[in-house]
Amino acid sequence: MDARPSKSAPPRRASAPRNPERTRAAILNAAIAEFTSKGLSGARIDRIAKRARVNKRMIYYYFGDKERLYISVLEEIYTAIRTAEIGLNLTDRNPTDGMRELIEFTWHYFIDHPEFLSLLATENFNRARYLKNSRRIRELHSPLIGMISDLLKRGANQKIFRPGVDPVELYISIAALGFFYLSNRYTLSIIFSRDLTDPEQLSARGQHIVEVILDFLAPRPEGNPRPASIQP
Repeated sequence: MDARPSKSAPPRRASAPRNPERTRAAILNAAIAEFTSKGLSGARIDRIAKRARVNKRMIYYYFGDKERLYISVLEEIYTAIRTAEIGLNLTDRNPTDGMRELIEFTWHYFIDHPEFLSLLATENFNRARYLKNSRRIRELHSPLIGMISDLLKRGANQKIFRPGVDPVELYISIAALGFFYLSNRYTLSIIFSRDLTDPEQLSARGQHIVEVILDFLAPRPEGNPRPASIQP
């Protein structure tokens, strides 16, 4: 008897179709790494495809071209930090504790996500040319400012924060105190003969930022709304 398989046997099962969300996420992660290391002008679609282990036609299918992929990367990194901030649930916290947690979170997020700082530097070099084309990014910041405004309002009502603080200016100060240090830590380490990358130095800097911001927010004595040195 012929033991060979029948020619009418069912064909081998086809491989499962691609997972669109997984493919898109792989491309974005690869693009973040590429834009971080090479910048916008130096980034190459071929390298992104290789990192993501996809055919580069998939990148064009999901994102259109390199510039639109770069905008999607900016949206991705901003979404990540804004989502994490909202997850802090600061509206349920004492104003001082909530503000301290926001400051510490921002500092540690910058340390843990150097790609965020790098991509911001790239986009600032481009004068936000691509960022301005994303309505989504602008919308992401409303909850953050609302959260800070709530802390400031409750703190002022409880007389533990001074009134009239601009939430946008405050956040810029929080971010700037960490961003400048980390963006310039290598040159500053040489200039001041101090290893600013050392964990103890990073911890001390984080505490310094907390103290600076909370001291700024503290109520001022009546009759002295501003330090004498800057009175007109």
